[in-house]
Amino acid sequence: MTTVDASVQAPSGEDGFVAGASEFIGGPLGRHAVRPGNRWAMVSAVVIALTCAMFVLHWAQKSDCSNGQWVKLSEYRHACYTDVVALYFQEGLVDGQVPYADHAVEYPVLTGAFMGVVGLPVHAYAKANPGTDEYSLYYNVTAFLLGVCAIAIVIGLLRMRRLRPWDAVMFAVAPAFLLTATINWDLLAVMFAVFALYAWGRRMPVLTGILIGLGAAAKFWPVFLLVPLVLLGWRARRLGDVFFTVSIAVLSWFAINLPVMLLYFDNWKQFFTLNIKRDVDWGTFWYIGQHVPVPGGRTGIPPFTSFDANDYHLVNVLSYLLFGLGLVGIALLVYLAPRRPRVAQLAFLTVATFLVFSKVWSQQYVLWLLPLAILARPRWGAFVAWQCAEICYFFAFDGELMRADGNPIFPEGVFVLAATLRLVTVLVLCGFIVRDIMRPEHDVVLATYDDDPEGGVFNHAEDRWEVMAGLAAPKPASA
Repeated sequence: MTTVDASVQAPSGEDGFVAGASEFIGGPLGRHAVRPGNRWAMVSAVVIALTCAMFVLHWAQKSDCSNGQWVKLSEYRHACYTDVVALYFQEGLVDGQVPYADHAVEYPVLTGAFMGVVGLPVHAYAKANPGTDEYSLYYNVTAFLLGVCAIAIVIGLLRMRRLRPWDAVMFAVAPAFLLTATINWDLLAVMFAVFALYAWGRRMPVLTGILIGLGAAAKFWPVFLLVPLVLLGWRARRLGDVFFTVSIAVLSWFAINLPVMLLYFDNWKQFFTLNIKRDVDWGTFWYIGQHVPVPGGRTGIPPFTSFDANDYHLVNVLSYLLFGLGLVGIALLVYLAPRRPRVAQLAFLTVATFLVFSKVWSQQYVLWLLPLAILARPRWGAFVAWQCAEICYFFAFDGELMRADGNPIFPEGVFVLAATLRLVTVLVLCGFIVRDIMRPEHDVVLATYDDDPEGGVFNHAEDRWEVMAGLAAPKPASA
């Protein structure tokens, strides 16, 4: 008989949603069930295989658009639009232009480099081999590399949850991953962010800083991971370790950006210029407020209707102000929590707060939140509701694009409703995470581990409140 590895948690034993769903295949795992000895390896193999299968399905779904032959809005009708194909032309790669040197790229340096490292050899090959489907070749090579990033993300999640490997399946089977994986190059930054959390949990501050710097050089948002580190460093009285990591992150970002800044400054700053001047985008908090139907046949509610959404200066100020107030709320949560919150919990709340109040919230930005949600609260009920809302928003967004091109398939209110559902389900997830922080007995991760798996130097460190109260702090864990 095979030895049971009791250290690995069975999801049907702790999650009511999974337990109910398991009735279709015989019910929850029993106490006397025979299980393989190395369950982590077995579960990891299954999760990686699922990730590969879902990515292949995604690739197949996008294949109708990979050749760039988009006719009669086929990219929206088939829901297969991808920036990878569109920007191969718009960023001049199809003409062999070098990113930043020959063309101002609208993305940070590492993403621009990714585009060029793939696009320039593809263009050279197509030029030397007439008849090559250049767009499809560029998309397929890019998709393969982004697929490698997706597998790396799952491996990172599995490594961070050795006692809970089934949590990683939430990423593998997420509809948002299936629908948005290669809409843009976001999986590159997500990979850096996940491994930054992994490195911090393994007490590797230098590597953590480097990875956050790389992530910020790819999509910038991974810099927000420094927020929970600073807040928790204050409470754990380990700010020295955190500021060391912050300095490494800043130096890493500058090391990557400085050569391009010095040589092609005007083209380098295009990313920041476009983000500053960008108008309110579809589906955002601001868009909903200005377009939600109200009684009387009108749309929009005060105070959203009291200012011009195209006044990007005002929207920038309001967006940054609300994000800042959100960070104050997160800091207050750290201050009031009966037990030091986990890094992933605050990371999710920080990035979600940014997206909720941002003037841009593209379809693929869900990939930013996906691994953080799994690490912060690996419970299926609210997660499934959120993913259903993301499915609705994905297709409603394509419908809205068709409406904007003069081919309406549903009223504007349908899109506003889908965007509202997405916003509400993200806020519900935030609410559950706040509840878990204020009532740690609800945190299933803490029920498995004696402390934060991503806590690193925070684990078993002094707690500021214990010191102030004159209580004995837990003994530090051995390095």
